[in-house]
Amino acid sequence: MKKLINTLLVVSGLAFAAPSFAGGDSDCHFHGRAAASQETVSGCAVKYQQALLDSGKLDKTWTAVKPTDVEQIDGLKGKEWKVIFKNPAAADKTKDTLYMFYTLQGNRIAVNFTGK
Repeated sequence: MKKLINTLLVVSGLAFAAPSFAGGDSDCHFHGRAAASQETVSGCAVKYQQALLDSGKLDKTWTAVKPTDVEQIDGLKGKEWKVIFKNPAAADKTKDTLYMFYTLQGNRIAVNFTGK
């Protein structure tokens, strides 16, 4: 009887538990070796730009800025995608170009204003 009650408690607890889902940009996490398309990487970069805007890490002047260039480069561990955003309205001219780096498969590596 004790086992039955414990089992029912566990099952009911699982039934009413809130499901957990991955974060907002989880659809920009890739497995395998297939290279992501330029459009896929560009879309993931725009989604991450929005996340940076929402968190206050990017100034609101970046809201309407779209990628100006998406190119493959030779990174430290092989080919990578480099996505470039240029914001002529940026107050700090040393931070008017935002660089996002992605693996060839489309996973984010780094984001910075230096391009390195």
